[in-house]
Amino acid sequence: MNDSPRLLQLDSNAHVRAVLEALGADPAGVTHMVDKVGRLNVLLPQVPCGAANILKQEMLALGAEAAVARGTVSGRQAQTDVLLMATAKQLRLLCQRLAPQPFGLPRRATQLKELLDRLQQPSERWRGRCSCLSLRRPCVMGILNVTPDSFFDGGRHQSLAAALRRAEDMVHEGADLIDVGGESTRPGSQSVSAEEEVDRLVPVIEAIRQRLDVPLSVDTSKAAVARQALAAGACFVNDISGLTFDAAMAETVAQAGAGLVLMHTPSRPDIMQQQTVYTDLVGEVMIFLERSLQRARAAGVAEDQLVVDPGIGFGKTVTGNLTLLRRLPEFQGLGVPVLIGTSRKSFIGTVLSQALPDERLAGSLATVAAAVLGGARIVRVHDVAPTRQLVDMIEAVRTAPM
Repeated sequence: MNDSPRLLQLDSNAHVRAVLEALGADPAGVTHMVDKVGRLNVLLPQVPCGAANILKQEMLALGAEAAVARGTVSGRQAQTDVLLMATAKQLRLLCQRLAPQPFGLPRRATQLKELLDRLQQPSERWRGRCSCLSLRRPCVMGILNVTPDSFFDGGRHQSLAAALRRAEDMVHEGADLIDVGGESTRPGSQSVSAEEEVDRLVPVIEAIRQRLDVPLSVDTSKAAVARQALAAGACFVNDISGLTFDAAMAETVAQAGAGLVLMHTPSRPDIMQQQTVYTDLVGEVMIFLERSLQRARAAGVAEDQLVVDPGIGFGKTVTGNLTLLRRLPEFQGLGVPVLIGTSRKSFIGTVLSQALPDERLAGSLATVAAAVLGGARIVRVHDVAPTRQLVDMIEAVRTAPM
């Protein structure tokens, strides 16, 4: 059972109404509460009705609001989800008032306080094996695929000389780190052996480390590949499987002291687009990432080494990808930095009627802007120079004097 509190991004009255109706709130209550959404909206799943009634009373006493399923007061059902709508100050006061209460409410209060603490103190760094990146401004991760079949740049950087030239260009354009991949993970792609992946990756990583002072990550879901890439000079591992493809990956990363990206995907790339139906897309992605984080922590990966990625384009529909971008602020509740990779992907082409990846620069930049404004601290892109300018301009506006 996963009953951890979840931050919800409710950005319109229509969205609020939809969430309240899905929760099963009384129709009259929906009309009453739709305009009362506070600055923070926190969903508490699977709350026993006795506890839910106390939550409702305490929130009202604080001048805030709590939505519960119809019939909760009369006890016609065993449990309900509870949507808390309040300011951060009101929620912290609620935590204090729940401490002496029954029905497991002290544990809920502890969980809620931990969520509030994570939101108040966002991560300001990402520590790798041999470098530490500041996240006070969003970082630009340049993509370097040394593969013959990646959807956008496949075959362009297969030679060592071409890969090194591209890495040099990305550093000049403002990349904070470079993500080197030796296996295509585009929809429908087939896996390659660990040996072939290592043969593609290791010479490139070694050459870049000798020539350039830029942190490197390795894009792989195989522990054997990660081990050799880290030994060659990579500082971070970008695992598209969120530790689900290779049971040895978490321990490999922990032993090396590397940073780790945990991404959501429902399955391997060759079949992932056959699994795009979710009952609650954001909730299910969140639960997947929470479990990945738990596995990483249990293996010994430190908190400041962890990053999550909701997996845009991996087992999602066009609408699903747009929904994840729109609701990206909710992922800040996981307590670690968020990475987003939308660059040149097919959902952009569908929205803008652009069949070729080469046409999708403007759409890619728009999604990066949405991601940064939604709280992403790392953006993974093919087009480093325009992305660097976009991110720096957003940051200039965000930090301008009042």
